[in-house]
Amino acid sequence: MGGRGGSRARLVVLTGAGVSAESGLKTFRDGDGLWEGYAIEDVATPEAWFRNPELVQRFYNERRKAVRIAQPNVAHKILAELESQFQVDIITQNIDDLHERAGSTSVLHLHGEVLKSQSSIDPTAIYEIEGDELRMGEVCEVGSQLRPHVVWFGEPVPMMDQAVHLASQAELFAVIGTSLVVYPAAGLIDCVPSGCPLFLIDPKIPPGLHSSERVKIFQNQATIGVRLFAEFLRNETS
Repeated sequence: MGGRGGSRARLVVLTGAGVSAESGLKTFRDGDGLWEGYAIEDVATPEAWFRNPELVQRFYNERRKAVRIAQPNVAHKILAELESQFQVDIITQNIDDLHERAGSTSVLHLHGEVLKSQSSIDPTAIYEIEGDELRMGEVCEVGSQLRPHVVWFGEPVPMMDQAVHLASQAELFAVIGTSLVVYPAAGLIDCVPSGCPLFLIDPKIPPGLHSSERVKIFQNQATIGVRLFAEFLRNETS
């Protein structure tokens, strides 16, 4: 599993909510369609923002506080440690910063970052949020209300092209903590080179995906599965 010409192999990792769940950050897909007690259509769509921006702000202020309290878990830390062996690029569907705090140096956020804000009229105008709260009345440099820097359901995914490029460069590709049901992110697995080994780490494995010479499945929670995955890689490269 060495890289071309003896260089470090490029490991591209797609992570989902299951990685952060063990740090105490919940995902609505684990339960009854609610996210921390809120209906998704009330807090995570452009229509929700139009109807009740105060509610949306309050919801993401709560999520932001939870992210700041949460700590990286073993899965985050092992992925960071793998940079000593591989060129690791993480594509995450998560809006927290736990990968970065664990030490990962190449993290692409597909769905935005809750610790940042963006202009309501220009999604490329992005700002760091000081503290936990983003308030109504806080505006961008052209006077538009700031909203959470989060890709809501029904919005385009600006970083998708970069994610597709990373997936197409993978020499090893791992999917961790996601059951591959959220598109377009789930389609990244189809962008991986045909001979690239695939690793799936999640308690729920999508129908039609089975262990094979190319596909290795660890049907575990992230903290356990990533440890087993790292051990497998070490054995294969030792």
